[in-house]
Amino acid sequence: MRVLGIETSCDETAAAIVDEHGEVHANVVASQVREHAPYGGVVPELASRAHLRAFVPVLERALEEGGTPDAVAVTAGPGLVGALLVGTEAAKAFAFARGLPIVGVNHLDGHLLAAHLRLPGACPQPPFPFIALLVSGGHTALYRVTAPLERELLGQTRDDAAGEAFDKAAKLLKLGYPGGPIVDRLAATGDPSAVELPRPMLHRRDDDFSFSGLKTAVARHVKAHAPFDDAALADLCASFQAAIVEVLAKKAVRACVREGVPRLVLGGGVAANRGLRARAATLAEEANVELFVPPLAACTDNAAMIAYAGTMAYARGDEGPFQVYSRDPGRVRGRFRQDGSLIAPKR
Repeated sequence: MRVLGIETSCDETAAAIVDEHGEVHANVVASQVREHAPYGGVVPELASRAHLRAFVPVLERALEEGGTPDAVAVTAGPGLVGALLVGTEAAKAFAFARGLPIVGVNHLDGHLLAAHLRLPGACPQPPFPFIALLVSGGHTALYRVTAPLERELLGQTRDDAAGEAFDKAAKLLKLGYPGGPIVDRLAATGDPSAVELPRPMLHRRDDDFSFSGLKTAVARHVKAHAPFDDAALADLCASFQAAIVEVLAKKAVRACVREGVPRLVLGGGVAANRGLRARAATLAEEANVELFVPPLAACTDNAAMIAYAGTMAYARGDEGPFQVYSRDPGRVRGRFRQDGSLIAPKR
């Protein structure tokens, strides 16, 4: 079974075709970095308009590379409302025109299953259960994943997501957008012990996170010491990244040990951070925990992870948060509430 995945939750317009084994037959992503860079962050209205312009060319290329799909999966949330509407309405129109079933996928489930995608440089597919550290611009959370699309939230950020903290720190330092990759690049040449910064909630026994205080500490350092020469800027980036990475990696590995699950999966855009990958690998090895890290293309937002999550949803008979749209009324089987219970269709 080949599923067409569609992803428009934020600032990437993406379409992909993936089968139930995780083999990626097409994976097309159109970035909006140029549109949002002048503003230092994603502007929702601009994102929606950019999706409208890019969607058809992205879809046509995915179909050309991946062939005819058997079903459609689309990100139904969370994300920017206008951006999500572009993807979901286009997906429903495509499914209706082709007579294909369609399922809505939670964006987070896509990230949690991204390590199962068969892409160049992919890690072995992690067996269930595993602990997942999902870190992105909008989310920072730890999950216990017991089966495809079955997850238990262990802890999450109480304020800023780690990716948001990276971007805001980069904005304070006038480094450009997106900030995370720039901070990561500069950190590679700096001294992570040069600037003393807090490790928020590191020693608490729960699995929650907090990064607003760390962001404030960076702002105070900038106010007191700016402007910086190249060496001082690299040192500050390295110290800031080390603080975030230490908290994320230690709490994730600690959760694996406590839960008795010796497998850790990284997911989300910040999983592409070299400092996080290296520190997680070191701590996981010390704790005898197996680490699974997706290739870079599977960390940032993409439609392949949505398509693969869609294959899992069809395998268990889910229909997602909206009705299946098809030319055949018999294929409209109903919809599901947020708790997973079925709402029978009206006859």
